[in-house]
Amino acid sequence: MTQTSAGPIAEPEPKPEPKPVTRPAVISHAIRDRDALYMAYMPFLLHGGIFVPCQRDAELGDEVFLLLSLPDDEQRYTVAGHVAWITPPGTARCEGIGVHFPDDDAGKRLRARIEDMLGTMLASDQPTHTL
Repeated sequence: MTQTSAGPIAEPEPKPEPKPVTRPAVISHAIRDRDALYMAYMPFLLHGGIFVPCQRDAELGDEVFLLLSLPDDEQRYTVAGHVAWITPPGTARCEGIGVHFPDDDAGKRLRARIEDMLGTMLASDQPTHTL
């Protein structure tokens, strides 16, 4: 504080350092069978999502560019999503991140394709990588 004849004057708070601009992480992931797809799919997210086992430093909200291959599907799906789930190392579950699909055509197509592939498995109460 600075002292004046009128009394103490508070020093202005320093401005926080701006967060460095980083490029989104690029993750390539292949899911080999329907059981693995069921374990990874995150239908409880607003636009759907997928759990990706990995050892990657991430924070909730980080942008991720995902290249995803699904079982028995020659198409490779690309979506720009955001980290919505983190399972850190040392837990009883598989370490990795959950990527929330975007609310765009690519995200909607991927969600529809996954739900079509899983069919009645979506109603299962078997545990997954996330819940």
